[in-house]
Amino acid sequence: MTSGYKDLSITVEFRGGAELLFEKKKNELNLPGDEEWTLRRLLFWIRDNLLKDRPELFLLGDTVRPGILVLVNDEDWELLGQGEYKLKPRDTVLFISTLHGG
Repeated sequence: MTSGYKDLSITVEFRGGAELLFEKKKNELNLPGDEEWTLRRLLFWIRDNLLKDRPELFLLGDTVRPGILVLVNDEDWELLGQGEYKLKPRDTVLFISTLHGG
């Protein structure tokens, strides 16, 4: 039985210091089409598959920590429904840390 969803190809990038938590700044992903992909589901997938360590610096509960901007195709995720946004093929999701030491 098939799910009716196709595998999803997206790009995920980390900038502004967020990249220090991950192996690579830019990741071309092909996510399995077992069910619909939302940004919330992607956050947990990133935690489990891309994050090197210290998940508390990236996630707080079921969302990103305060101080991390999330853009989808250069648009603030707050305008798109945040975690409920349904990812589409070729979306680019960018995480930018606004927290800087001084």
